[in-house]
Amino acid sequence: MPTMSCRVAFYSHDTMGLGHMRRNLLLAQALKHSRLQAVVLMIAGAREASLLTATAGVDCVALPSLRKDANGQYHPRHLDVSLPELLALRAQTACAALGAFDPDVLIVDNVPRGAVRELDPVLESLRAKRRTRLVLGLRDVLDDPITLQREWARAENQDAVRRYYDAVWVYGDPTVYDPVREYAFAPEVAAKVRYTGYLDQRARLAFGRRDGKDPAALLGLSPGWLALCLVGGGQDGAALAEAFVEAELPPDTNGVLVTGPCMPVEVRQRLSRRTAGHAGRRIIPFLREPTRLLRRADHVVAMGGYNTVCEILSFGKPALIVPRVKPRCEQLIRAHRLQALGLVDVLHPESLNPAALSSWLAGAPARVPPVRGRIDLNGLNRIPGLLEDLLGSRPIRPARRRSRAEVHHAA
Repeated sequence: MPTMSCRVAFYSHDTMGLGHMRRNLLLAQALKHSRLQAVVLMIAGAREASLLTATAGVDCVALPSLRKDANGQYHPRHLDVSLPELLALRAQTACAALGAFDPDVLIVDNVPRGAVRELDPVLESLRAKRRTRLVLGLRDVLDDPITLQREWARAENQDAVRRYYDAVWVYGDPTVYDPVREYAFAPEVAAKVRYTGYLDQRARLAFGRRDGKDPAALLGLSPGWLALCLVGGGQDGAALAEAFVEAELPPDTNGVLVTGPCMPVEVRQRLSRRTAGHAGRRIIPFLREPTRLLRRADHVVAMGGYNTVCEILSFGKPALIVPRVKPRCEQLIRAHRLQALGLVDVLHPESLNPAALSSWLAGAPARVPPVRGRIDLNGLNRIPGLLEDLLGSRPIRPARRRSRAEVHHAA
């Protein structure tokens, strides 16, 4: 019997940080290693995607980049062209890639019509062909309800979900945050929603390269406790990073800061100067898989992005979340819901300073209550089944036979 596979494409608009890309990559790897043996193409809105996919067995088309300013407005990040020109170029690139790849399923991350409706031509094209199933993948929290409802009404997002999408997957647990109720989704949209549970980030270790070496030892740190600071992609992580490098660490504790590849060079250089000569301090610009270092950490200070919080929960780490509050309140809402469950501590960024971090590190708990008894972390186990249900009786194409040269090279 021939090996069967399906083709899955992911889209993420990626205007801030690496969160959308990292989440899509984890989902892609889970589907690739499931019995579906998915062949995956990622369409990402930032060129940093290649940093993540290089060793994952997943290929990527990077769209010309957008950036979002502090007021939530979009602008070209690198190209000296108008916003309409850039959006047209991104839409044409995505259309061409999907037309050639011909996926069985397209999973769109977070924004039903893409950044500034750039996916409209893609959605119309796929609807006309009636071959590709469409899934909207949503994180647990999108923004505060009033802002989100206003944005979705202005973009006519619920109409887009009704018209184009076969399913909506929420990567969360409704007992923590229920977007159907919080955002008052229309009945036709709510009927398409399936809650997957949060995504257990321990799978990243199974999908990545196996290496038994202690990541702290590889950094040349002395044995002892490890305090880890994570600021996501780094664009807006300067305040937390600077407070962490100035904070006083408890005795026998090393401090490691991962700045992210998007932190401005001048900020990273300033941080490096401040930590120069401190034997127990390290600054790392980028880690393809920071999960290995987080697993080793004893305490974590971090911003509150979806992936980082899921990593903290997956490994049961004592954590202080200093959430982003602009241009969205998503991180603040998530952090407060988890704080109410006793799973994280929260510091509002207005109260952020080195003394506040020093105080938390000095009194941080050695462990947190069992996470899996409080929230659902089984998302990666459920999603292949949801995809199979979506495909239904549709025939899945035979997996491509590898050539002799490919087999020889793999050996």
